[in-house]
Amino acid sequence: MAAACARTLCKVGWNILESPVARRSGTVSYLVGNVGAHGSRRAYGTGGTGVRSKLLSSLRGGGGRVLGCAFLLGGGVGLYQTVKYSVQQHLAEEESKVSGGDLKLTLYQYKTCPFCSKVRAFLDYHGLPYEIVEVNPVMRQEIKWSTYRKVPILMVDGDVQVNDSSVIISSLKTYLICNNKSVTDILRCYPELKSVNSSGKEVTEYSNKYWLMLSEAEATVVYPEKGMQKEERKWREWADDWLVHLISPNVYRTPTEALAAFDYIVREGKFGTYEGFFAKYVGAAAMYLISKRLKSRHNLQDDVRQDLYKAVNEWVAAIGKKRKFMGGDQPNLADLAVYGVLRVMEGLQSFDDMMANSKVKNWYRRVERASLNHEGRK
Repeated sequence: MAAACARTLCKVGWNILESPVARRSGTVSYLVGNVGAHGSRRAYGTGGTGVRSKLLSSLRGGGGRVLGCAFLLGGGVGLYQTVKYSVQQHLAEEESKVSGGDLKLTLYQYKTCPFCSKVRAFLDYHGLPYEIVEVNPVMRQEIKWSTYRKVPILMVDGDVQVNDSSVIISSLKTYLICNNKSVTDILRCYPELKSVNSSGKEVTEYSNKYWLMLSEAEATVVYPEKGMQKEERKWREWADDWLVHLISPNVYRTPTEALAAFDYIVREGKFGTYEGFFAKYVGAAAMYLISKRLKSRHNLQDDVRQDLYKAVNEWVAAIGKKRKFMGGDQPNLADLAVYGVLRVMEGLQSFDDMMANSKVKNWYRRVERASLNHEGRK
């Protein structure tokens, strides 16, 4: 519509200029001379009666040409703005299409959950826009509609539910690479398996959750060097099966640290006034005791910090000195998973100790910058 108006203005202006009245000789030069001689005074409205009379007479003699120029100028500016807007809109649509921005994503989470932090690290790195719904960890009313009662849960376009942090990451990464597959189609490759554990509790697991569903040609592009795909899967599993279990024993290592951790959890989470008070003090005491049991279950040292330092140093050693990230020049899914797990300790004593007493700091800051700058957006 704007383009049509601009074209009309140009057409009217050109017709005026082509009219016989507008072709009278001397009009343009006379007006240019007036502008040169009196323009500065007219700009501030201080011209005398002589200037005004000359201007009026010039308009009467050659106003058609002036009017035509005005219409042409207005139409030209309008066309420029219309073209500029169209180009910007086209680029925005292309960027949205390439980056996966066509998906409407809603993440149901606990902010301090390491599995939820993994998903946010992935979404942020790839520049995927998403909304967050913070779930109350006591009542969990925000996910009462779901039979799956854990977080994270990702809703895609309002009607496709994706459970489990690793399934979320693998399925979305596959979607970003495979332009010809829908999220629903991809999710069929990660079937849900239910079983009963040794305690008699039903548990849900997902097959293939560390795999990307790619063709051979696509896999060659994503993993150009031999062994890269296997290495990525290995360390993603390591982050879920080992690194995660080092967080609680370190965060709740002492009563003071447990209280500080729950103060952070209550402050960042979604708690009512009484729930927050109860969680902070009773939860801190409970988790301090539970952390001792976790230490025994996972055969950790008395000083659990040493296990944390050892784990992150093993990770850094696996990357090696010749690579910025395990993914090479850019983080891969293993980088983002490890970063997401470790990030939940930020602001706590365990995080400060890890950064000061291990070799992980430089790598961590590189991934942090890559995530904040959405460097994975294409």
